[in-house]
Amino acid sequence: MRRGMRITAAVLASAMLTLGAAGCGGKKTTSDSGGAGGEAKKTLKVGLAYDIGGRGDQSFNDAAARGLDRVKSELNIQTKELSAKPDEPDSDKEARLKLLASGGFNPVVGVGFAYTAPITKVAKDFPNTKFLVVDADQCKVSGANVEGACFSEEQGSFLVGAAAALKSKTGTIGFIGGVNVPLIHKFWAGYEAGAKAAKPDIKVLPAKYLTQPPNFNGFKDPALGSDAAKGQLDAGADVIYHAAGGAGIGVIKTVGAAQKLAIGVDSDQYNQPAVANVKDFILTSMVKRVDVAVFDFVKAVADNTFTAGTKKYDLSNDGVGYATSGGKVDDIKAKLDQYKQEISSGQLKVPTS
Repeated sequence: MRRGMRITAAVLASAMLTLGAAGCGGKKTTSDSGGAGGEAKKTLKVGLAYDIGGRGDQSFNDAAARGLDRVKSELNIQTKELSAKPDEPDSDKEARLKLLASGGFNPVVGVGFAYTAPITKVAKDFPNTKFLVVDADQCKVSGANVEGACFSEEQGSFLVGAAAALKSKTGTIGFIGGVNVPLIHKFWAGYEAGAKAAKPDIKVLPAKYLTQPPNFNGFKDPALGSDAAKGQLDAGADVIYHAAGGAGIGVIKTVGAAQKLAIGVDSDQYNQPAVANVKDFILTSMVKRVDVAVFDFVKAVADNTFTAGTKKYDLSNDGVGYATSGGKVDDIKAKLDQYKQEISSGQLKVPTS
């Protein structure tokens, strides 16, 4: 066996049994009434490899999970989900992807920029399998069987930054990023720009990052988010935006307990069970349509319309946006939508760093 095709024992041991079970219990697609003789379509098996936190993080990974759930309901196909572990090396991600691809799962989705290099490497060993990288690093992918979904997080963050400034009563707002990486810098840059555009004299506290790479617990540990939120509340912030994945649950709970306003990320966090007791203190969320990217990719593979390369999701195609649940931005919606139109048309440029 070639070295590039080896599967690490840790990943193999944790996932082989569940993969075997999935291979026996998946749903079959219905017959194609338009085909000659009504022949049954071949079952499409979709593999999804989550970032740390996995399904249930009530943020980024759950956004991908919604896309997978839509795939199941609308396309009636078989799926399998595996999750990353904190601080794991790229070799574990490669093994997870190989396990899915060698198990007949095609297409395969990697959730998070950390899958960019592993998918680029593994895709060469499985040229007949289609791969998607959600949040492709630097919006770059390579390979005839690889697609990268890229999001203009800075654009959606601009809108919630404007909302934060317009709703702040203390004149001070904050931002908490999960890990100090270029992707999260885009959230921060857009947020600050939107706040300053809406209210030039607003005080935006310096960005607080929960961890430094290679420690990615800043996307998972709610206690880290809670501690950071306390610090920004003590500094006078009455609106705090988090881009911290599962760790952001701690931010929202702490901000809500102080009866200040929190801004969620990726999913509409007003509707998340984990923060139900403080949802009345969620101003809005920067919505990132990872669910749409996952569904679009799988549908394209199913329809034989897959195209390699990158696909952009921004305000112009509603790939990013802001949530209105709870009604707290209803009175400023016209202003936010004006900014959306100006950004979508190119009249207003949003910084990414």
